[in-house]
Amino acid sequence: MEDPRKSSMRFFSDQNLCHADILPPSEIRARIEVAVLNFLRILASPTPAISDLPLINRRSSNSRACKGLLTQVSCIFLSHSFCTRSLMRANTAKAFIRVWKVMEMCFGVLVQEKRVTQRELFYKLLCDSPDYFTSQLQVNRTIQDVVALLQCSRYSLGIMASSRGLVAGRLLLQEPNQEVVDCSECGLSGHAISGDLNRLETLILKTDARYIIVVEKHAIFQRLAEDRVFNQIPSILITAKGYPDIATRFLLHRLARAFPGLPILALVDWNPAGLAILCTFKFGSIGMGLEAYRYACNVKWLGLRVDDLEMIPEQSLVPLKPRDLQIAKSLMSSEVLQVNPLATQSSGPFIENYRRELEIMVQHGQRVEIEALYFHGYDYLGKYIAKKIVQANYI
Repeated sequence: MEDPRKSSMRFFSDQNLCHADILPPSEIRARIEVAVLNFLRILASPTPAISDLPLINRRSSNSRACKGLLTQVSCIFLSHSFCTRSLMRANTAKAFIRVWKVMEMCFGVLVQEKRVTQRELFYKLLCDSPDYFTSQLQVNRTIQDVVALLQCSRYSLGIMASSRGLVAGRLLLQEPNQEVVDCSECGLSGHAISGDLNRLETLILKTDARYIIVVEKHAIFQRLAEDRVFNQIPSILITAKGYPDIATRFLLHRLARAFPGLPILALVDWNPAGLAILCTFKFGSIGMGLEAYRYACNVKWLGLRVDDLEMIPEQSLVPLKPRDLQIAKSLMSSEVLQVNPLATQSSGPFIENYRRELEIMVQHGQRVEIEALYFHGYDYLGKYIAKKIVQANYI
């Protein structure tokens, strides 16, 4: 059977989109070797010159939100617009060298048939090339440069996702030839999501849940797990403890593929950051534009919503911070929240509602966190979720 990750592009009508391939180590090593040989050929030519490195542009201006032809999922893609890293320009010279350094490290990792996290790669580069790598952010950005240059996934480069995610509830997980893990018996801490995407892909999954509930906050996840809400509302709980990491997004996408009939419902704060987290799960992120479509899921916004404010005490409303306004501005200009006049009735109103709620947040200058619901008692979260499910007709 064909790998669904490799065939996903067929479900999108725009063929001018750029995406990262999932490739075997031998193919990645070959691409790196070709890049090195081309570089040496230019240096050894009668008129030697330092070539630019053409990278897929990861700016928001190059992003596009495309809706699948046979699915409700819309995803962020990047089109074939290039930017460059050049040794001849002062502002990109170090970035140019960083790309080669990271490719060298990845080549060694693939030869040794190993996997490394971004953090492990940072410390290796910090010791090996301290003049070029001084922060984790530099390494993360350079990894994305390599992805944009070679047009392959980070996992294909031998880079393993570092996971913060947890899962709990009515889900049985089993790695091949390993014992079954019952996520309903993992306590309030839940079961840690592996950062090894290959392990996540090969998991055997079983559930009798009727919903998948994505929870923004670790503390709320723990409250729901401790109250065993997944027994009251047959569900799988999943959290990334804030902004979603790749491994958590991957597992959610894996669950969506394994159980396509289960609604995926998001419980986030009523603020721009909460909506940004929801949109990342739903559409992907610009920074991961080459790979974003592989992790996008048809996530529904369960709460908190503007119509919940009537049950929130006024003293629980908190003024928006400058960072909130910055996130709101970014979301408003994002491709994914632009209203498409050709959108189908099943998708268009959702996007308009997202924009409207964001506008109300900014107009009121206020935000509300999920914990404000504790005004009604510490056991109220399960009742709230059940009520919202009925109101949204997800039953």
